[in-house]
Amino acid sequence: MTTIADFSVATNKGEELDLKEKLGKVLLVVNTASKCGFTPQYDGLEKLFQDYKDKGFEVLAFPCNQFGGQEPGNAEEIEQFCKVNFGLTFPLMAKVDVNGADASPLFDWMKGEAPGLMGSKAIKWNFTKFLVDREGHVVRRYGPADAPKAIAKDIEKLL
Repeated sequence: MTTIADFSVATNKGEELDLKEKLGKVLLVVNTASKCGFTPQYDGLEKLFQDYKDKGFEVLAFPCNQFGGQEPGNAEEIEQFCKVNFGLTFPLMAKVDVNGADASPLFDWMKGEAPGLMGSKAIKWNFTKFLVDREGHVVRRYGPADAPKAIAKDIEKLL
């Protein structure tokens, strides 16, 4: 059975991150954008991270420019924006595509594990979130309008 441990991703510094290192943690994997109406969710994501990081929780943010060109910056610009405007301390990954021929293999796998409404696999917009348990299995998918604080109870169940 495939788990998140079967994937590697690039960090925003261009380093490879073997997701095997994340086994044992509960993860919230999110495609993000700096110029989106949902961008203020960074505050809620950071609050979740701060509230639960000591219990084994982490947020992995993957900037994505596929929806309305709302993440045009390079890795340094994105990191600076997130730190200055939202005080982010959780890891930012390299910019990825989440749909289409060049989609990240991680996102392709997660979409298959937790389809959206009516079985749709495509990600419809920025700030789609995937909750992953300590064993690396996708537990649930949340839409962009699902506020991070609404996910807290599901995170607590997994911790």
